[in-house]
Amino acid sequence: MRNEALVGYLLHQRPYQEKRALYYLFSQQYGVIHGVGKKGAPLFMPLQLFATGKRDLKTFSQIGIASSSPSQVKTTIEEETVISSLPYENITGQHQYSALYLNEILWRLLPTEDPMPVLWQHYQNSLQQLRQPLSANELRLCLRQFEQHLFNELGFTLALTHDSVQNPIDADSSYRFLPDVGLMPVLTNAAQSENLESSTSQSIFAGRDIIAMAQLGITEATLNQWSKLHRYLIDHLLDYQPLQSRLLWQQQQRYQ
Repeated sequence: MRNEALVGYLLHQRPYQEKRALYYLFSQQYGVIHGVGKKGAPLFMPLQLFATGKRDLKTFSQIGIASSSPSQVKTTIEEETVISSLPYENITGQHQYSALYLNEILWRLLPTEDPMPVLWQHYQNSLQQLRQPLSANELRLCLRQFEQHLFNELGFTLALTHDSVQNPIDADSSYRFLPDVGLMPVLTNAAQSENLESSTSQSIFAGRDIIAMAQLGITEATLNQWSKLHRYLIDHLLDYQPLQSRLLWQQQQRYQ
């Protein structure tokens, strides 16, 4: 590509020379693109820029804050003083940690230069939600719903009506979730299942909870179970490497 106009969001950046940075951009046109540009591009704001380069690492120039109309640019980022006045727009507090989490799972899990316009729109919608006042459950719902869109894009559709050998889920049984296999029946005794869940870190789910998840989808009534299931799948996809955004959030909780 040569001087191709892109619209996207900055997911992650690393220092690259004195006045430049290596950017991971989630673009509307090409999915995640890696490029080098002037330091200081803001997070969580739609950017418009030009990309040049034939290889994986592009050169980004004329980075600007896109207006509500992606074809227009409000501000061209040329000086660090401009950037410092636009750090996180109005995503703050817990919402900011949540937005950082969305960014991290995207730049760590998405392949490069693979267009994902539907997921891009879901990401943009999620950022709009995070700019609004949300209760704790509304915040968690926002994250779980986005994770589900991400899983679908990556080809991980969660089948909750049948177990790993295609038997219907039994309300009185318990199941272990294995990301590469699915739901495996492990016990039929509820008391035993409860004891196993409390004494191990294995991903055990009650059959009745799985049935409710399949019937209701991601709602406040099923939120805890979806959160647990998604966490196991995210950890598996990341090869059990820690998420920095999760660690930051946990540290913040300890000091509250």
